[in-house]
Amino acid sequence: MRRVLVTGGSGQLATALVAAARGRSLDLRRVGRPEFDFDRPDSVTAAFAAAAPWMVINAAAYTAVDAAEADAEAARRANRDGPALLARLCAAAGAQFVHVSTDYVFDGLKGAPYVETDPTSPTGVYGATKLEGEQAVLAALPGALVLRTSWVYAASGRNFVLTILNAARKTDRLRVVADQRGCPTTAADLAAAILAIAERVATGQAAPGGIYHAAGRGWTTWHGLACATFIEASRHGAPVPAVDAITTADWPTPARRPPDSRLDCGKLARTFGLRLPDWRQSLGRTVDAIFSARQSASASTIRVS
Repeated sequence: MRRVLVTGGSGQLATALVAAARGRSLDLRRVGRPEFDFDRPDSVTAAFAAAAPWMVINAAAYTAVDAAEADAEAARRANRDGPALLARLCAAAGAQFVHVSTDYVFDGLKGAPYVETDPTSPTGVYGATKLEGEQAVLAALPGALVLRTSWVYAASGRNFVLTILNAARKTDRLRVVADQRGCPTTAADLAAAILAIAERVATGQAAPGGIYHAAGRGWTTWHGLACATFIEASRHGAPVPAVDAITTADWPTPARRPPDSRLDCGKLARTFGLRLPDWRQSLGRTVDAIFSARQSASASTIRVS
């Protein structure tokens, strides 16, 4: 079996990759802190040497968008320097490299979905360091695959969908930004696409390096995603709070978000024959998984009691 080193520890995407790899002809080895830490380059080199991977999927990143504004160096170590080191290690070993990036490399002012060749212009430290990471990775290993994605969420971890579902348990009215547009993407769908590409490479098919957009099909706003989430949750008997639409100006944050970071994923479809599912379908499956996990946890608590 082909050995694949997955960074990101217990993060959403790394967890989804391990789950999606079951039954596939790939041997995934997941690493994270403390044994693998971009703040300690020696640990990265040691983890790579121990795994001797055929491919590395880098799902590790500094993703705290607002915190990055006050800690740019930490964001740069995780989003630029660490991935660049992995790319150099892959280049030296002849290993494949898949690096996950973000829609936040764009300023969101185009007014239409972004293609891979559109000019980049990040609005904050997070997006800037992720863009620097893309550039550093491709400079070290031109054959690397850089996948830009957006608005990632899962049935576990820290993400928008879980946050609003938890908030609805405490209040019957929420305020959600309605003037930012993007493509919600489940970690499960992104993981499946990445592993499909890996299997393609493993069978000797062409996988041209470079930048690709990989996000859920269709788009919405944060307000639209919140409303759709509560509709799905209502099937499980969850309360449906009132959701007030507000503007970005009504919810100031340290980092400025792009107002329209929709991604055009046509290149991924043309090159690999891959299209991620419609975000609405994937949202329903994810909400089902969230409530299934809650029921299981509740049942376990009752048995223990």
